[in-house]
Amino acid sequence: MRVYQAQVERDEDGRWSSWIDDLPGCAAWGHTREEALAALGDAAVAYIADMVDAGEITSEDAEVVIQEPTATA
Repeated sequence: MRVYQAQVERDEDGRWSSWIDDLPGCAAWGHTREEALAALGDAAVAYIADMVDAGEITSEDAEVVIQEPTATA
């Protein structure tokens, strides 16, 4: 199991952006903070599945846990 720290930020247009620094390019957005984090969870699962398919990690390491940030900008 791998635990990833999520980053969340409110954009100027009111939407929320979320990303994981340890997974380059793994990002999502939502109209609310909760939507952004849920979408990020889905994106991280797909990202890790691609890593397994490419042989970059084993399926034992494929379980993803997203740790929510303790503060938001």
